[in-house]
Amino acid sequence: MAKLKIALACQGGGSQTAFTAGALKTLCEAQVGQEFDVVSISGTSGGAVCATLLWYSYMKGERPFWERMMSFWKENTAQGPVEHAINQFIVDSVRMVNSGMMPTLQLSPSSPAMRSMMEFMTSGQRKGFGDFRGLLEAHIDFKEIAEWGPRAHRPVLMLGAANITTGALAKFVSTKEAIRVEHVLASCAVPSIFPAVQIGPDAYWDGLFSDNPPVEELIRPRSVGDDNVPDEIWLIKINPTARRAIPVKPGEIIDRRNQLEGNISLFQQLGHLELLNDMIMADAFRPEFLARFDIKAPVRIPRSFHTDADKPYHIPCIEMPAELQDLLDYEGKIDRGSHNINRLIAEGEKAAAVFLRDRAAAVAASPLGQTAGQGPTAGQGQAAGQATE
Repeated sequence: MAKLKIALACQGGGSQTAFTAGALKTLCEAQVGQEFDVVSISGTSGGAVCATLLWYSYMKGERPFWERMMSFWKENTAQGPVEHAINQFIVDSVRMVNSGMMPTLQLSPSSPAMRSMMEFMTSGQRKGFGDFRGLLEAHIDFKEIAEWGPRAHRPVLMLGAANITTGALAKFVSTKEAIRVEHVLASCAVPSIFPAVQIGPDAYWDGLFSDNPPVEELIRPRSVGDDNVPDEIWLIKINPTARRAIPVKPGEIIDRRNQLEGNISLFQQLGHLELLNDMIMADAFRPEFLARFDIKAPVRIPRSFHTDADKPYHIPCIEMPAELQDLLDYEGKIDRGSHNINRLIAEGEKAAAVFLRDRAAAVAASPLGQTAGQGPTAGQGQAAGQATE
């Protein structure tokens, strides 16, 4: 029986995407790549970093797939008392500014003053702590990727960014061009922290302003190739959908505004996919038309959080538990302290194990799942997360 094709979509969220790294690690340990065909991986910002590291390991045929990604996060985490002190000073300063307890000067990240301040604070520290580009290049050989050139091999990598010169919603796709370090940096370029990334005549900012993460494009053969259209899209989500209390304090307002901004494009994409699925289920398309796109059934997408979530083609996404979300704030997205990073990785591992268990149960109980020709389901026959590659 043919394997079910899946796409992995990783939402952005700065340091909080350590949760994504933990979730991807569990998926790899549960032998997802053996039970399913991972046909594409997309990501934005911190999710783009995780996606690129995992994709690179896939392309090189490394085992275990997650090792390179976890090595990156270990080096990206503050180490030693000096780095932890610098990290805590930055986090606490931003938190005090956002809470209205301390005034701030509005400085461009491209300004000499800002560059001098950052160089002073990270002077004498590890490259992994003070040089983000260098850290990426230490874990990914972009010269090797350039030699590969555009490739249609599975999985396809897709990174989201915003072209601030043309206003276009940009996507860097491995089938169209060789992935460069500038593509990853562009997807991560939060305008208040990093200067715009120049690529050719255009400049780019964080993918938060475009696709967070790219989802809709994952089902388009023109982007991923005719054979790489997924049967399911698994979303690793960082920004919470709901909030238990109304934000009142300045810091709470900033945090909630960032969460809503980070979810807008995602919800719009999921809404479009849901409409497409509704039309397929209503036989709105001729069979020969669907056959041109290798579509035999609705694509199982993550719950869209605001419409009919009980339709059989929906599956849960991998999302932070509410208890963890209540402990996090906007400033936590720049917190590289070992306590924060290690906790998020551990929570991601647990959330992915729960996802695999619940997915297996949902598919077994779904009439559509029983007739869609799916392959084995991860987590059946063994406890999810206990297998090794």
